[in-house]
Amino acid sequence: MRYLALLIIVIPAIDIGFLLLSGKTIGVLPTIAFIILTGVAGAYLAKREGLQTIKRAQEQLAYGQLPGESVLDGICILIGATLLLTPGFVTDLIGFLLLFPPSRKPFKFLMIKALQRKIQTGNIKIIK
Repeated sequence: MRYLALLIIVIPAIDIGFLLLSGKTIGVLPTIAFIILTGVAGAYLAKREGLQTIKRAQEQLAYGQLPGESVLDGICILIGATLLLTPGFVTDLIGFLLLFPPSRKPFKFLMIKALQRKIQTGNIKIIK
């Protein structure tokens, strides 16, 4: 939780710094155009990846399998889309990484490890 508070402060500060530097280097209008372009591209990619993930989860459920991997993909896509709609270069980079399946794997690995830790410490209980 303390890391989350740190990220909420540090990431926007870094993004503001990059936006100011970009505005000074390439100009205000190209910077705004870039922000709008990444938002539109991010929305398109999030929709495409999200629909594929839903389809994959439905197929897994139809075959009687638990859609664990698809759920993690869905979480990554949701977070990635949210970051892409947030103006800034750092958030856009992280958002794009979360949308593309190959670069999504390390994030899913971290989520699994965090869940395993919480289960082992007793913060999350699984009732059968």
